[in-house]
Amino acid sequence: MGQFSMEISGCAGSALSGNQQIEQTLDGFDTLVIAGSPRVKDFEADRDLVEWVKSGSLSLRRLASICTGAFLLGSAGLLNGRRATTHWNSTTRLKKMFPAIDVQPNTIFIRDGAVYTSAGVTASMDLALALVEEDFGRGVALRVAKELILFLQRPGGQSQFSVHLEAQISEMGPIRDITQWIAANIADDLAVDALASRLGMSARNFARTFKRETDMTPGDYVEAVRVDAARRMLEEGDVPLKRVAALCGFNDQSAFRRAFMRRIHVTPVEYRSRFRRGVSRAPRELLRLVGT
Repeated sequence: MGQFSMEISGCAGSALSGNQQIEQTLDGFDTLVIAGSPRVKDFEADRDLVEWVKSGSLSLRRLASICTGAFLLGSAGLLNGRRATTHWNSTTRLKKMFPAIDVQPNTIFIRDGAVYTSAGVTASMDLALALVEEDFGRGVALRVAKELILFLQRPGGQSQFSVHLEAQISEMGPIRDITQWIAANIADDLAVDALASRLGMSARNFARTFKRETDMTPGDYVEAVRVDAARRMLEEGDVPLKRVAALCGFNDQSAFRRAFMRRIHVTPVEYRSRFRRGVSRAPRELLRLVGT
């Protein structure tokens, strides 16, 4: 097998080059980080490269992947039986390709033993801070976070940043129609009986068909759509939370808060303060959030 060059061209045109080449052995290396790539399918199909990662991992203290780099670790069998994550848009493919992996779709990064996996590109910063903390302690990691104006541990998960419902909707037929109707009528009665009646189906048959087509129960889907609509309202304006809850079909503000916490893992108030458009977060507030 030949050598792997360290000359790398990024998607935005930037270049990264090292002062040596990676040969077959990883002896003497401490940590191997596999970055994701738009060409990840080519890399995961490269048997020589996969074998190099697999055999080289035996001499490493730890492994890590960023974004779709998880597919290379998966192809090498290094994630079998482990919890792992990748970018939210690729979690379904990761599950299908590697059923032995316990895919955690809403995790920014996760450690399972000596193996770390992370979500999208910016999640690599969260991962890097975790590695710094592991090697040098929380104090050093906190100083790095303050210097770079980052969260030491970002609250919430990937669902704050993903439109994760689209891939789960049936492509055609009555279930597709009802999901579109749900999205346009989120404040209406969306109980199973009411939805089934619209399609002329029994509640039991509707629930079974919906689950088969979308991989979600009708109740879970309705809640997810309502929370997603609420999320957009919180980003775009100053509508009072009680009004947001009513417009999105929640019985009261408490039910809205519970559903939001269940799906997004932060409160509606916290979400609005961080993501409302046109509001910038001052460095001072970021430093307060990571600690002083």
